[in-house]
Amino acid sequence: MRNFRNTIERISKAGFWFILILLSLISCKDDKDGDQVDVGYVNITINPNSTQYLELNTVGGWLYLTASAPSRGIIVYRMTQDQFNAFDRTPPTNSNDCCNQSGCTRLIVDYPYVTDTCASYNYLILDGSPLAPATKMLIQYRTFYDGNLLQITN
Repeated sequence: MRNFRNTIERISKAGFWFILILLSLISCKDDKDGDQVDVGYVNITINPNSTQYLELNTVGGWLYLTASAPSRGIIVYRMTQDQFNAFDRTPPTNSNDCCNQSGCTRLIVDYPYVTDTCASYNYLILDGSPLAPATKMLIQYRTFYDGNLLQITN
C-alpha cells in the first residue's frame, strides 16, 4: 500500500509540473506588431558634463551616441541634473521597414518627441512612451550616473 501511495504522489507531482510548463508555453504569444528587435550588447560610459557632450550639460539636453551593431545608435536625454534616459534608435515596431542603402536609422529627435520617420510614429522623449497609433515603448537602456560619469547598459 505504501509503494502504491508513493507512486501516486510521484505521478501527481509530475502531472503538476507538466501542466505548469504546458500553461506557460500556451500563454506565450507572438509579436503581432512586427519583428523582434535585437540591439546587441551595450555598455557605454561618458562624462556628460564635458565639453565633448555640450548638449547634455543642461537639463532638457539630448544627443545621439553611436553604438555597436546591431544597435542603430542611442538617444541620450538629460531629465534632471542627476537623471538621464537612453533609448535605442532602432524602432520597436517593424524595425527593418524603409531600410535602404543609406541605412535604417529612422528615429530622430523632434523635441519633445522622438519620431519614427518611416512609420510616422511619435514617442515622448521623457520616458519613451508611444503616442497613438504607436503601441510599443521605445527600447530603453539602464542608466547610472554617479555625478561624474554616465553608464548606459542593457
